[in-house]
Amino acid sequence: MSRPVLKLKRVQDINITEGSTVLVRVDYNVPMKDGKVSDDTRIRETEKTVKYLVSKKAKVVLIAHLGRPKGKVDPKYTLKKPVTEYVEKIMGTKTYFAEDCIGKAREEALKNLKNGEILLCENLRYHPEEEKNDENFAKELARGCDFFVQDAFGAIHRAHSSTSAVTKHLPSSIGFLLQKELEYLEKIMSASQRPFVAIIGGAKVSDKITVLESLLDRVDVLIIGGAMAYTFLKAQDVNIGKSLVEEDKIEDAKKIILKAFKNNVELLLPADHLVVKEVKEDAKTELTQSMAIPDEWIGVDIGSRTISIFSEKIMSAKTIFWNGPMGIFEMPAFSNGTVELAKAVAKATKNGAVSVLGGGDTLNALKKSGVKPEEVSHCSTGGGASLEFVVGKILPGLEALAV
Repeated sequence: MSRPVLKLKRVQDINITEGSTVLVRVDYNVPMKDGKVSDDTRIRETEKTVKYLVSKKAKVVLIAHLGRPKGKVDPKYTLKKPVTEYVEKIMGTKTYFAEDCIGKAREEALKNLKNGEILLCENLRYHPEEEKNDENFAKELARGCDFFVQDAFGAIHRAHSSTSAVTKHLPSSIGFLLQKELEYLEKIMSASQRPFVAIIGGAKVSDKITVLESLLDRVDVLIIGGAMAYTFLKAQDVNIGKSLVEEDKIEDAKKIILKAFKNNVELLLPADHLVVKEVKEDAKTELTQSMAIPDEWIGVDIGSRTISIFSEKIMSAKTIFWNGPMGIFEMPAFSNGTVELAKAVAKATKNGAVSVLGGGDTLNALKKSGVKPEEVSHCSTGGGASLEFVVGKILPGLEALAV
């Protein structure tokens, strides 16, 4: 699918002056644990944009969502205590909190905001209008502001008020994070450096059929791991024991295998597996001798031979796109395959490959492997958005920004 080239204005191209009030859509939908931010990557990734605006002595109004509060106020999803303090610490600037993203609460907070200070507003999704792309809600978000900057890559594949309708009410541009995301994803799309290896993992084939079909028009090697690999193996009449399988996607898997053959794309599936009889941390594990999994056993990770085969292909790549883990990596006993591939991607990057990783699970896996984000070319902050971009879909939030 070909996507029209959109002309987008950058934040550095707009005339922000001292005292300008700038509304910035950020993606602070960060993972939480025990009421604390467990991973502040998404906040840190907006640092360049926010600090740029602060340096211009602008009043910076940040809007974001957290979780799925279903259009109601839910203290479980507040941005107040856990996120505000992280923003202030990372940005090194006085940061205030508005108890609502529109109305009197924000208006009052904005009145007291000085030039070069930050105001973080409460969860956009406390309002059902946000996800309905409501025009009036968008108008309220824009009220009292001079410019809009989009820097929430993880949200631009949704047509919501804060990503789409708001652009009708303010001069709009893209922040530095969004610029970086688009730069690296365009590199993946053009894939001028060959060989191009795509690694797709995760649980469900159904989530990624369109992605797999699209990648087969671009890549030289397609590596499939994670639970979705068992559906592909079953499509080739390989025994998969009691492993997770999507019976209704077997025909789709067969079509993808056939397309890979026709396109002369090397499609790699696990050659061996780490298996258990029960999915639990202390379960007894076995390593299969082939790609077949014996009856009564469940595949939970790729095996050592597969790690070696996949790593070799990754090391020979010049362009790498990775989305999704190779096994149940959340359990340390079943994380080895994912961890070893992360190390291989880092080595390939060091040798000159362009590597782009997308999706929360992939980034968590990177963290677990001990590979630092700077050891790969780019870690995308939006798994869903990066997949839709690679497939060639028009992202509503980008289309709304086109000039």
